[in-house]
Amino acid sequence: MIPSNILETYNPILKTFSKGEIVFNETEIPKYYYQLKSGKIKMFNLTEDGKEFTQGFFDKNTSFGEPPLFGSFAYPASAMCLTDCEVYILKKNVFLNLLKAQPDIHLKFTKLLCNRMLYKAKIMKELSIHPPEHRILTLLHHLKDSAKTEDLFEVKLTRKQISDLTGLRVETVIRTIKHLEKTKKLILKQRKVFI
Repeated sequence: MIPSNILETYNPILKTFSKGEIVFNETEIPKYYYQLKSGKIKMFNLTEDGKEFTQGFFDKNTSFGEPPLFGSFAYPASAMCLTDCEVYILKKNVFLNLLKAQPDIHLKFTKLLCNRMLYKAKIMKELSIHPPEHRILTLLHHLKDSAKTEDLFEVKLTRKQISDLTGLRVETVIRTIKHLEKTKKLILKQRKVFI
C-alpha cells in the first residue's frame, strides 16, 4: 500500500512472523500500522461454537487492520499468518504523520477503505438472504472487479477460502462450483476457477 521507499524513511520495524502466528487478536486496541512485505495474512472471527468466519486475505505489499487506527476502536477480527511473513510495523502516531505529509497516500487509503466497506456490504447482504450460487458469484465478481480486468480472471482462492469468505460449508462450495460450471456461469480448468 505505502511504497516501501517512503515507508522505510519513517523507520518501521520489520518483524518476522511464523506460519500460524497471530499478529493481533480481536478486541485488542490498535497501536500500529501493519503492511506485509512478504507472506499472506488471514483476518477472521471465531463464533461462540468455534466456527471460523474469514473477513479477508491479504498478500504481500498490502496493509491490514487500518480501520481501527482511524476510528480508535478495538480490532473487530484477529489476524493470523497463513505463511511465514515479514511485516512492516509503524507506530500509530508515526503512521498518521506519514499520511499528513503524503496526501496522495492518504487518498489511496480513503479509496481502499471505501472499497472494503463496499465488499463488507455486499457480503453481509449475500450471507443474510441469498442462496449459495448467488453468494459465490457475488464474491467472484467482486474479486474480478477489484482486479479491474475484462479478461478471463483466475480466482486465486481455494475452495476452503471461498467457504470461509461466504459462510458456506466446503462441500456446498464444491457442489455449487460444479453446478455453476454446468450452467456456464464460470469456467473450471485443471481444478482452477475462472470467471
